[in-house]
Amino acid sequence: MATNRTFTMIKPDAVEAGNIGAITKMIQEAGFRIVAMKMTKLSEERAGQFYEVHSERPFYNDLCNYMSSGAIVPMILEKDNAVEDFRTLIGATNPAEAAEGTIRNLFAESIEANAIHGSDSDENAAIEGSFFFSATERF
Repeated sequence: MATNRTFTMIKPDAVEAGNIGAITKMIQEAGFRIVAMKMTKLSEERAGQFYEVHSERPFYNDLCNYMSSGAIVPMILEKDNAVEDFRTLIGATNPAEAAEGTIRNLFAESIEANAIHGSDSDENAAIEGSFFFSATERF
């Protein structure tokens, strides 16, 4: 059963490029309500914990290094059919394949520096949101 919440984070490349405002504007204009949001920086160890599911993949170390290279903006978002609708809004992981007008089409630099993360399931949205926010930090 689909829920009405998902998790996202604006990645270091998009933060460094000054795209926080433009991306959050697109999110809100697409009908999402920001339930929790903050700017933070992950240590390489903490990035490793977040991406532990990928620990056996060849890109894992590069991913952890990249995600700890600068500030990020994690958010919990609310909207009916949140996970699926948000995945549509952000576009394909590879920005060259992302539909026109999606966040990755507009702001991603490469498949590695692809501007934004979006949870791929309701279960992962809950897990990932809890990684960054306590229940008392959500509106």
